[in-house]
Order: sequence, then structure tokens, then C-alpha cells
Amino acid sequence: MFQGLSDKLQETFKRLKGKGRLKEADVNEAMREVRVALLEADVNFKVVKDFVAKVKERSIGQEVLESLSPAQYVIKIVHEEMIELMGGATGKILIASKPPTVILLIGLQGAGKTTHAAKLANMLKKQGKHPLLVACDIYRPAAIKQLQVLGAQLEVPVFSMGQEDAVAIAKASIKHANSNGQDVVIIDTAGRLHINEELMTELRDIKAAVKPHEILLVVDAMTGQDAVNAAESFHRELGLDGVILTKLDGDTRGGAALSIKAVTGCTIKFAGTGEKMDALEPFHPDRMASRILGMGDVLTLIEKAQESFDEKKAKELEQKLRKQEFTLDDFLEQMQQMKKMGPLSSIMEMLPGGMGKQLKDVKIDEKDTSHIEAIIRSMTTEERRKPMVIKDSRKKRIAKGSGTTVQDVGRLLKQFEQMQKMMKQFASPGGLGALGGLGMLGGGKKGKKKKSGRF
Repeated sequence: MFQGLSDKLQETFKRLKGKGRLKEADVNEAMREVRVALLEADVNFKVVKDFVAKVKERSIGQEVLESLSPAQYVIKIVHEEMIELMGGATGKILIASKPPTVILLIGLQGAGKTTHAAKLANMLKKQGKHPLLVACDIYRPAAIKQLQVLGAQLEVPVFSMGQEDAVAIAKASIKHANSNGQDVVIIDTAGRLHINEELMTELRDIKAAVKPHEILLVVDAMTGQDAVNAAESFHRELGLDGVILTKLDGDTRGGAALSIKAVTGCTIKFAGTGEKMDALEPFHPDRMASRILGMGDVLTLIEKAQESFDEKKAKELEQKLRKQEFTLDDFLEQMQQMKKMGPLSSIMEMLPGGMGKQLKDVKIDEKDTSHIEAIIRSMTTEERRKPMVIKDSRKKRIAKGSGTTVQDVGRLLKQFEQMQKMMKQFASPGGLGALGGLGMLGGGKKGKKKKSGRF
């Protein structure tokens, strides 16, 4: 999402580093470029003005201009101010001392409230909580059914009274939760195409009836400054405790994420990063700032790996790597576990500095993984264990069985041979070593176009 902003900022700081010792004029020029980059990323213009002023004020002090590495000092200041801009500390759900904890989800129609109510329930369930989803969107066709389907998929109970009064449903859900041992109540409310008094009146009535511990606004990052304006209006009328920013994996400029806290005073607590039910994660301002400035996000990468990789299988693979017994079966298994971590492009964004830059231009097509799976599954057990036995006749058979070409099979085998050599350097698949397959999935050397259109 922040690719354009990230590229411009990194280019600006690269030029700054080439200056050696800095003069005030160098800082002023760099800040002009930072200002333009932020405005092009759709960051609120008042926020940009204040941000640049703070960075500039801190950057032209004697301590910075006379330091041995002034450019790095300026980058450090930008990093710190960007973290502060996005809220400083990571926001957390306030858990009530006496259950149930009541969470009220609000927002405009189409922002993804119902889906993110389910995602939030899934996240809390993994943390050992016993959530209850409440269907209070009584206007949108099939909203109740959608929540019930998602609840059944996640094995999370859903409380519904049909299209009764939303306030009555919310009040009854608290009694139901107390009677059935549910310690978190997540209320999915109705939205409108725009903010109006009818919507606000209903939400105020629900708030008064259930006294929620958390009021979370769900906004779509793709709507840019409209998302910020919506957050400001809802906060003024209801008093928000936090924001869930959806579609952070989308092709948007990212201005909403950098503006919401400064404009509304509300922190972004969670970020929606995909369609799957586990594609919701805490919003870490420090990690996001590091990613924007090209420093990577290794902590999130490690957390995703720990969630996705089977510890027992990881240890087994570690032994195979030590004994240099890494096979195509092992690679297929690792590839399937990596897919659980999310899109490969998003994984690359978390790689720090040099490594991320090296892989940035590698063309990754998510469809390539299915082609590779088909090729490997078309091989015999012996061929997967000893790829060197695969000669021309076998390549033809494998290509026919997998719906690919002989060239595709040959390219996979050649790249796997290269990968085997590289994997010898890694002892643990749970860390960055497990990402060694990225180059292979990307189709070889960066910058070169694919020949077959497959991988």
C-alpha cells in the first residue's frame, strides 16, 4: 500500500546520505521532497504541514548537523515522528474486569463491518476468549445470514433475533452471553451510505443500552481522506476508542493510515490485510514506519512464521537441511506452509533493506505456486526424492500430467538445484531461511521477463 511513498522517501534519504556533512539548505530541500511525497500519498495537508515542521525543527539543530552521520540522524528523526504520527504505541482491546467485554463495531455501509466482526472474533478466540457475535444490522439484506455463515465457519456462536429492534437485540445479547459463558460480545451494527441523524441516533441508543467497553470504527483504507472524514464525524458523535482500517493490502496510497490519529485523536488498533478470516492483525505504528522507510518488519515476519509453520515439521526439516537431504517433497510442504503467511509480495515488503531491495524486482505471480504444485505432484516418489533421474522422457510425462510444458519442468528442476545449494546455508526454516524459495517462485534472476508465462 505504501510502495509509492516508500520509494520516494528512500530515494530522498539516499541523496541525503550522499551529502556527507549536512547544511541547513540540504535539510530544507529534503523536507520539501518529503512534503511532496506525503501529499502524493493522500496524507491530510494539515498533518503534512505539522509533520514536516516538527522534523525540520529537530533536524537543523547543531547536534544533527555536526554529527558524524547526519543523514542517518535525520532518518531516525523521521522514523520517530512517523511512529508518533500513527499513534505511538500499539493499540489493544480493553478487556473488562467483569465479563463480558462489549465491543461495538460501527461504520458506513460497505466498509466491511460484518466480515471484520468475524475476523475479530477469530483473533480473540485464538487468544483463549469465548466470543459471541451479535447481528444488529437489521436493514441490509442477508447481513444476518452472512454473520451466521461466518460464525459457523469459525465455530463462534451468533446471537440473532431476526429483524427486531436493534437496541433490544443488543441488550438481550448481553444477558445471553452471561448465561452461556461468553466473555466477549462483538456487536455488528447497521451502516448507511453516508452519515445521517437516523444512523447516529440508533448507534447512540445502542451505546446507552449496552455501555460498550470499546467502540471501534471500521473504515476502508481505499477511500483515502473520506475515511479520515468519516472517522472524525463518528468520533465527534459517539466517542471512538479505536479504528479498524481495512484493505491495507490494497492498491491505495496509504494517506488514511498516516492521517487518522492526527486528525481524530483515535489510534488505529487493527488492520485488515486480506480476505481470509485470519487476515486481521494488530496495527503496530513502529513496524509500519519501519516498512515505509525501507527498514523492513522482521518482527511481524517472525510472528507470521511462528503461526504458520508446524514446529515438529520445522525440526524435521532442520535435520534434513543439516544432512543435505532437502527434497522436492520438502519444498512442496514448505511452499504450502508459506502460503499460510499471506501473499508472497506482502512477505517481501517485510524484508529489511538490502534483502527487500534485491527481491523487489522479482516478478511473483501467485498462480505460479499452483503450477509448481501440479508439476511436483505429477512426479513419482523416486523423482521427488532424486530429481537427477528426471531425463527428457520423464519431463514429457510430467509436463503432460501437470498441464505445463517441458520447459516449465526443466526450469523448475534447475531452480530447485540452485535452491538446494542455497538452503545448505540455513539451519532453521522458521526464520528467513524458509523464504529462500521466493527467488525460485519469482522465476529466476530479477529484471528478466518470464519466457513461458508460467514461472
